[in-house]
Amino acid sequence: MRAIRDACQTILKMPTHFTTWPGSQRPIFDGDSHSLRIREEAIRLDSETLSTFGTCSIPTPLWDSMSRYACWLEPAIVHEWVQLIQRYEPSYDIGKLHQALQWQESRRDTQQVRQLVSQRLKDPTPLPCVWSQKDLHRWSYAVDHCFPWSRWNNNDLWNLLPATKKANQAKSDRLPSAVVMQNAKQDILHWWHFLDDDKLVRQQFRDEATVALPLATSSATLEMLFDSALLQRQRLKANQQLAEWMGIAK
Repeated sequence: MRAIRDACQTILKMPTHFTTWPGSQRPIFDGDSHSLRIREEAIRLDSETLSTFGTCSIPTPLWDSMSRYACWLEPAIVHEWVQLIQRYEPSYDIGKLHQALQWQESRRDTQQVRQLVSQRLKDPTPLPCVWSQKDLHRWSYAVDHCFPWSRWNNNDLWNLLPATKKANQAKSDRLPSAVVMQNAKQDILHWWHFLDDDKLVRQQFRDEATVALPLATSSATLEMLFDSALLQRQRLKANQQLAEWMGIAK
């Protein structure tokens, strides 16, 4: 908590203060820090806790541009950092500097959800494949990334859905179309209800959805989270021009 507090104060005093609009002394980013009493106890680093450190506002057009062009901006920023560090110490090897600043990608992981699906299948009531409506008690199942992992590295519980192996293979790394998602809405909500009712994973499910999905809040209904997922689908489609999946051929 103290490290986060110090980082927030440094950001406000340095880059936030000195990054100004061209030809003016007006900062691009507005922010302020809050006085915070830090106790020696366990803390959950959720949005509510992080908001106690203060605020920092970013102009919407800038946020949208950085989100859209992140795949080009990130290597350019890393390169600038490498050059800056080497000016401090010319003997540093450029290759090692690039390696030190390399972002460690998360790995594709569906193990937790596979265990949850196995747990749910102990209940004899139908568990439908979200894409084909077939009961997974009678079909071999897979865990599908609703928004493809190859295009958006996200292992959140809300993004991992039970499906037949056939449907999962047919969808591959394509983005489900808006029509396909609307057709799957009730089965997706059926699965989300199971997660939301599980005391062991409910907080994780809610926290991940709140962080990843636009306009989602911790108190949102599952219907509202679904609408947020549709909005995120549209963003991925617009920003990355992903190939769409039109569903399983009837």
